[in-house]
Amino acid sequence: MTEKPIAVVAAGVAPRLTSGYPADLLAKVQGREKRVLGDLFGLGSFGVNLTTLKPGAQSSLRHAHTVQDEFIYVLAGTPVLMTNAGETQLSPGMCAGFKGGSGDAHCLVNRTTEDVLVLEVGDRQPGDGATYPEDDLAVVMGADGKYRYSRKNGAPL
Repeated sequence: MTEKPIAVVAAGVAPRLTSGYPADLLAKVQGREKRVLGDLFGLGSFGVNLTTLKPGAQSSLRHAHTVQDEFIYVLAGTPVLMTNAGETQLSPGMCAGFKGGSGDAHCLVNRTTEDVLVLEVGDRQPGDGATYPEDDLAVVMGADGKYRYSRKNGAPL
């Protein structure tokens, strides 16, 4: 059994280098660095990421979860929040939340020349999935709690 730390410097945690997105869609999130903090402490009910968006990067493909609630808090920089309602300019200290099942597809985009730093929190309710309005992608959570990606027509990746 791996011993969990008591506390860490979040910026010192190595970024996750992988994504579940297929190769043809990975370019959209190039320049994104996610430091997965919740897993480091063995948290199971919710996930926490410290995400850096380099200039030109976006946080994810624009998506809407079927079950999972998400919350973001901007620590540094000025990203643009993309939602079904359009674009909203954010700045440090601003936050936003997305209720699972609302259908409000969202992501952050860094259109500046400076890094953006965001804290992301999401619950881990079983049975989650997500829709991607601009991309040929679908995802469902398996019984093991891991997401499985496919094309919208169900074709495997």
